[in-house]
Amino acid sequence: MKKIAVLCLVLGLQGCAAVVSLQKYIPSFWDDNQSAKITDVRLDIEKLDCKLEQHPQVAKIRNDLKWFELYSESKGPRQQDVQRLIRPMQDTVEDWYKRSSQQKDNAVYCELKKKVLVEQSSRAAKAVLGRF
Repeated sequence: MKKIAVLCLVLGLQGCAAVVSLQKYIPSFWDDNQSAKITDVRLDIEKLDCKLEQHPQVAKIRNDLKWFELYSESKGPRQQDVQRLIRPMQDTVEDWYKRSSQQKDNAVYCELKKKVLVEQSSRAAKAVLGRF
């Protein structure tokens, strides 16, 4: 009888571990605030004007992405999927933010970064807005 109890306990613990490891593959649910903020980020990127001073424009995008990250983190571990979605954008923006704070603006660099961000934000927005 003790052997059966131990076996059930071991199998139960393995089942719990499997559920926890599968949790990272289960998408998070719809959230109005996340949907609004990812749309704001897309709008900020679309409105980016490479002829104007870039640092304040990039800082706005960076702040919106930070808001999204902190909000998602505050909601709990089920939000890891959307946090992974915005990391590429955060990396792109962070590099640009540092460069724009230290060097003169470069229109070609701006256009290239904007093109990358348009694509990244489009994919992230489709995923965030496509949840149920």
